[in-house]
Amino acid sequence: MDTTGAAPWRPPLVWRVLLVLARALVALICRLRVTGDVPTALRHGPLILAANHISPIDPVILTAACRVRGVAPRIMATGGLFRAPVVGAVMRASGHIRVDREEATVADALTHAAHAIAAGGVVLVYPEGRIGLDPGMWPERGKTGAARLALASGAPVAAVAQWGAHTLVPYAAPRGIVRALLRAMVRRPVVRVHFGAVVDLSGLPASGTGPRIGGVASSGVHPERGAARRATDRIIDAITDTLRPLRPDEPDRPRHVDPTRPANATRTHRRIAR
Repeated sequence: MDTTGAAPWRPPLVWRVLLVLARALVALICRLRVTGDVPTALRHGPLILAANHISPIDPVILTAACRVRGVAPRIMATGGLFRAPVVGAVMRASGHIRVDREEATVADALTHAAHAIAAGGVVLVYPEGRIGLDPGMWPERGKTGAARLALASGAPVAAVAQWGAHTLVPYAAPRGIVRALLRAMVRRPVVRVHFGAVVDLSGLPASGTGPRIGGVASSGVHPERGAARRATDRIIDAITDTLRPLRPDEPDRPRHVDPTRPANATRTHRRIAR
């Protein structure tokens, strides 16, 4: 609920149009299968959608899936997209949230996301912080940003899993993207997206500093460090559990191997008993 006194956020027209357009474009390159749902009471927020990241085309696939489920999230996306000449203007006009990784201003993204949550919005995040490089393409050990946002705002986190987008375009896109998309239009592989359950973050303390807006610290998002790490692990566990039924015949390694995608096991996520 918005307790700031400001009007609840309404998706801009350009974003509502792009949601419809994404659904139409995705239908040209794959057969999208959307399962699960977002509870009606949460479709307009406050809510954090936490998804796995497997392909450069993920934002388009998830936009189409959100259209199917009647959700219009604000996406936390890399600053590089906002710097692109045309795409950047569209991202800003759509109300998405810029994340400048490896820069001093990176923390500003969480403050902007906290304000979006306080206004009753839905925010879509990739807790891994990058396209995952786990050799088995399972969710990697996550960054703590999404968890800190959830703990400070009190907003529920719903796990979202997707599978199949990695077959549409290469990791190295835009290199090779035209050929890959043409091939996808002919093959139209199945891409699955499942909206899972709300993650249980109970028992994890949070603390904020600075004046609070809608229950969120306006000068930053500062839950206890250990709590943020434990919450992140729970979120990644939930995404993994949501993903497992989407790839029952690929339990260890994916059948589709992208030669442009490096494999790196240094951030492999290991479930910790709790």
